[in-house]
Amino acid sequence: MKQTAPQIDNKTVAEVFAQYPIPVREKLLYLRQLILETAAHTEGVSAVEETLKWGEPSYVARSGSTVRIDWKKVNPQKYAMYFHCQTKLIDTFRELYSDKFEFDGNRAILFGIDDDVPIEALKHCIALSLTYHRRKHLPLLGA
Repeated sequence: MKQTAPQIDNKTVAEVFAQYPIPVREKLLYLRQLILETAAHTEGVSAVEETLKWGEPSYVARSGSTVRIDWKKVNPQKYAMYFHCQTKLIDTFRELYSDKFEFDGNRAILFGIDDDVPIEALKHCIALSLTYHRRKHLPLLGA
C-alpha cells in the first residue's frame, strides 16, 4: 500500500500547490512524496526543509543541493523536477538514465503528463541531489 506524503505545513508552499490544475497537482504531489520518502531513507540526510525558491516548491537538505518541482502554463503537457544548473547532477543523471528521462538542458528532468515515472531511477537522482555536497568530488557522484 502506498504511503501518503505528510501534510504541507508551509502555507505559502500549500498555496502554490493549490493553484495547480488538479491533474498537475496530483503529479507534483506524487513527486513531493517521492522526495520526502527518499530523503527519509537516504543515509546522511537528516532533515529536508520544504520551502519556495523562485516561486516553486523546493526541498533543501544540508547535505545536498536543492530539488525543486513545478509546472509551467507555457508547456502544459510537461512538468519538471529541477536541480541546480551549476552542479554535475544533470550530467550525471543523463549518463546514468538517458534511456529513462527527458532532460531540459542542465537544469531539469521533464515528465509528460501521461507518462509513467521511472520511480527507482528518479529516487536515485533525488538521493544523489540531497547528498550532493558529500559526493560532488566523486566520478559520477559515486553512483
